[in-house]
Amino acid sequence: MYSVTKKVEFCYGHRLLEHAGACRHPHGHNATAEIEVSATALDAMNMVIDFGEVKDRIERWVEREIDHRMILRADDPLVAVLQGLGEPVYVLDSNPTAERIARLLFDVARDCGLAVSRVTVWETSSSSATYVGESH
Repeated sequence: MYSVTKKVEFCYGHRLLEHAGACRHPHGHNATAEIEVSATALDAMNMVIDFGEVKDRIERWVEREIDHRMILRADDPLVAVLQGLGEPVYVLDSNPTAERIARLLFDVARDCGLAVSRVTVWETSSSSATYVGESH
């Protein structure tokens, strides 16, 4: 099995409803996502996939949808307030943890036609969450 990993950096804000600690308050992160694409064989160029293709598919989605946005749970009262102010918000059905964002990016990569095998989101330089799933 071969794999390549493309790092994508983005900034986002969030808060975790019902969290007992400081993460219940709105705060932000400078995150790095690692998108791993796997293949059992290399293509004619001896690549799993060109890094530029991963960038075109994933990094552009990240820039358009979640970079410099608040990522909030659908029932968070801040959603309506921020949207009312014209602020960009990305809404999830569950708390926007690093784990949930890793799954989001995995699903987006898969939906973009990538044979994604793993996504790791580094929320800080010492804290990450990973989602591993089946590629198609």
